[in-house]
Amino acid sequence: MASLPVEILLGIYLGLLVGMVPALISWALGFIFKYVTNVTLPGFGVAALAIALAGVNGGLLALADRSITSSPNAPRVITAIVVVSMISMYAHNRGDNLGATLPKRLSLSDFRPRTLSKDFADLIGSGDEVRIRVVGEVADMEGYPPLPEELRADLRNAEFTFPVDLRIDELEERMADRLTTEYDLGDVSVAIDERGRATLVAAPPFSGLSKRISDNRHAVSVSGLVPTGLARGDEVTVITPNAQVRGTVVSANTGDSERTTGDSVAGDPEPSIPDETDGEEVPKPVRAPTTEGGEGRVTVAVTRTDVQPLLRADRAKVVVESRGTRREYEVISLLRRADKRFRRFTVRAGSALVGQTLGSAGLRDAYGVAVFAVRTAEGWIVAPRGDTALEEGDELFAVGTRDELETFSGAVSTTDRVPGGDD
Repeated sequence: MASLPVEILLGIYLGLLVGMVPALISWALGFIFKYVTNVTLPGFGVAALAIALAGVNGGLLALADRSITSSPNAPRVITAIVVVSMISMYAHNRGDNLGATLPKRLSLSDFRPRTLSKDFADLIGSGDEVRIRVVGEVADMEGYPPLPEELRADLRNAEFTFPVDLRIDELEERMADRLTTEYDLGDVSVAIDERGRATLVAAPPFSGLSKRISDNRHAVSVSGLVPTGLARGDEVTVITPNAQVRGTVVSANTGDSERTTGDSVAGDPEPSIPDETDGEEVPKPVRAPTTEGGEGRVTVAVTRTDVQPLLRADRAKVVVESRGTRREYEVISLLRRADKRFRRFTVRAGSALVGQTLGSAGLRDAYGVAVFAVRTAEGWIVAPRGDTALEEGDELFAVGTRDELETFSGAVSTTDRVPGGDD
């Protein structure tokens, strides 16, 4: 007989070897019973069945069998029984959880990306954007206080515009982010149907400071010179005589200002500004409240080890850190300085561009525009070559002046011969 540690190792090996099939059966039993009948099988019963299937008659009763417990290889067998029972109980638990979470009714439509119906959605402009409106009552989210009536009314009247080619799940995610940012909601759930109608379940803004702090972080307030334009969520470095601490701004105020970066300004009216693309009046985007600069106090969320240096400091310097540069905004700024714009066009049926290549169409010579991207049925083509062929339904992203783009918009939808094209 081998030593006890060797017998235990052999028992673990034996349990893993013979316990795979019983574990698979345990998983199947747990899943089927939970999915079909919504009943959870007793774990010990499943373990006993698994041990019996593994080759030890009687299941857990084998632990009381004198012929097994008194045999020379008893430690090995008992260890194997324990391993098989543990594996089977774990497999049963995972199967039971899957049976509880798996949807009861599945169809092929659940696996296809859902998009808006362009026949019924509220399209705006040239049909490239869709207006999403809130319909029905805004429901309260379970587990949170009810929404204030004023905020509920604002949410009921909310509407947003998004690109029409987004999937519905992407629209729901973007709208939830917009609502959370602009109305400072504690939580929100958005459901959008194929007509672009949204239903909301929302929680009111969190009034407690602890709700705004992530796990393993602590809020500490410091006094000092607060930069102008500081907003909640900014990353800052707080410099004290003894330490430099990095943190995230939770709230801030300066001087005697009544408004701080922790206040919600979603309900404030905002003026309209002209859109540079089509001249229509569009609402000015809601901006997060920011500080006015000067002496004030800043509350930052820091790690536990950084709390004491801030508490010991009477005064600190606040330095705002960069979050990086969005290069696409720099490109748009450079284009506008050169009096250029860019616009998306869809090649319509019967257009003179159908069947031609970018080189043969001579768009730059004929219209003064440059195509910098094409989206075909096969995907995106950035910086397309002259031999890129155009077909009905392809999307072009072109750069030019407003007049040039307006003239070019007729070429993608008319049947006239393209100037500069092949005869």
